[in-house]
Amino acid sequence: MKKTSEIANRFKETILNGTWIANTNYKDQLENLDWKIATTQVKNLNTISLLAQHIHYYINGINNVFKGGTLDIKDKFSFDFPPINSQQEWQDFLSKFWNTTEEFASFVAQMPDENLDEVFVDAKYGTYQRNIDAMIEHSYYHLGQIVLIKKIITN
Repeated sequence: MKKTSEIANRFKETILNGTWIANTNYKDQLENLDWKIATTQVKNLNTISLLAQHIHYYINGINNVFKGGTLDIKDKFSFDFPPINSQQEWQDFLSKFWNTTEEFASFVAQMPDENLDEVFVDAKYGTYQRNIDAMIEHSYYHLGQIVLIKKIITN
């Protein structure tokens, strides 16, 4: 199996279907979650919906680069989203999240292994490999927060 295919599968495990690292994934945690729980504020923590939208923001931004566009994502905007006000809005967001994840994984899987060592947009950002790995690690970091916040709210 190509290295890029393996990395794409690791990424998909984080969001869509894996249980190897965290014994769960975003889809498992969020798919049947009521929007009221997803948007419940616990003390000064980010809400579950904000954390999920935050990860989606970065995936979508990197997808734009994979499509030949520019890197337009900015940390200062990575939590700026309109509020989710209904179960339908939550489901619509999740559908976008899953589709964007599939698209990201497809771009990575189709990438020649040699591209992993190429500069990602600008040398200051490192290589494609570094940025893809960072997306996986960043996703797991916030997945852990989602799991904990969900436990606090539902217990």
